[in-house]
Amino acid sequence: MQDFWIRVSLPVFYGALFALLLWAVFSALVALSFMLLLVLAVMAYRARQLYKLGQWLSDPRLEAIPDGGGIWDDVFSSLYKMVKRHNQTKQKLADELQHIEQATAALPEGVVSLNEANRVEWCNPLAEQHFGLNPNSDILQDITYLVRQPEFIAYLHAGNYAEPLVMKAARHEDMMLSIKFVPYGGNKHLMISRDITQLERIETMRRDFVANVSHEMRTPLTVVNGFVENLQDMPDLSHDKIRHVLQLMAEQTRRMDHLVSDLLTLSRLENDHSPLRTEMVDMESLLAEVYQDGRLLSGGRHQYSLEITGPLRLSGNREELRSAFSNLVSNAVRYTPDGGTIKLSWSLHSGQPEFSVQDSGIGIDAQHIPRLTERFYRVDRSRSRETGGTGLGLAIVNRIALRHQAKLQIASRVGEGSTFTLVFPASSIKER
Repeated sequence: MQDFWIRVSLPVFYGALFALLLWAVFSALVALSFMLLLVLAVMAYRARQLYKLGQWLSDPRLEAIPDGGGIWDDVFSSLYKMVKRHNQTKQKLADELQHIEQATAALPEGVVSLNEANRVEWCNPLAEQHFGLNPNSDILQDITYLVRQPEFIAYLHAGNYAEPLVMKAARHEDMMLSIKFVPYGGNKHLMISRDITQLERIETMRRDFVANVSHEMRTPLTVVNGFVENLQDMPDLSHDKIRHVLQLMAEQTRRMDHLVSDLLTLSRLENDHSPLRTEMVDMESLLAEVYQDGRLLSGGRHQYSLEITGPLRLSGNREELRSAFSNLVSNAVRYTPDGGTIKLSWSLHSGQPEFSVQDSGIGIDAQHIPRLTERFYRVDRSRSRETGGTGLGLAIVNRIALRHQAKLQIASRVGEGSTFTLVFPASSIKER
């Protein structure tokens, strides 16, 4: 501080000494005039520096900081360092904020920050999708103006956030959201939303699966149990009646056996700890076996053919491929009336090998096609049971296709037949 006053007063001190010299040589008037001019010059210089400082403060850019001499050089230098530190801190905070925004944008949940009045302060991109928020126009809007479902408003006002709220998204009717509020910073809240659409579908499939398995198992068990009770109550049954009853019981027992076998197969295919074991599959041999099995199942009731123009070697699991191919063929046999045609083909299209089964059967309405690979989904339940189907065949085919990076394509029209095609990746082709 002392150094500052010394540096400020030096021009006046030296001017006073020079004025005393002028007084001694000339007169007091000359000395006073010099001092007056000196003070005015110092004031003008200080005023000019203050003006430059004021101009710079209106737009404090580092590259535009003014130059100064003497004490002003120290002032401007200190300001330069202070602004530089401020800019560095500001940039660091901006980088941290950007990092936080990037981290929240990568979260698998939507996040909305609400103030004490439940007004939106900030939201991440996923929350914008879940609730249709606009970060430019919806900031500081009441969340109940933006999300107007009655169950959401009731949940918000109830204040009991121990359990999440599950509801449909207003802007996406096919999306299910799980919403939870987390208090923070006094009376503020984080509204966290998660898309649970797939989980809900899986849970629905699980419930349907349990119900369908129970129903499928109950029917043959009821039949077998009924026949057993009849046998117990009727000791005078004739040999022919006993043979007929035992035959029906055997049919129902085989149906249960096929059902359990398919369930075990599907469970094994869906087991993450059961990796695909690939080998070089001889397609001629495999297709010959599938073709022969289909002929036996058809029993000469259909015009049956096989065409092979595709690669003779394929990388995959032979048993799984035979299961998938056989399921497609057996479906065609079951749903094609007597005298119809069933064509099996193994070909190469756009560099990708394809196995297709084309039939002239009853066909499938377009509304059913997306659900055909669901377990126990049947277009005609009574016909499926009559033909011995378990309702799991296409689910098994689809799972095997996924394990081989293949796609199951279905094309069908009611009354005109169906074509089921397994399209394998080009990388699965193996040369001799």
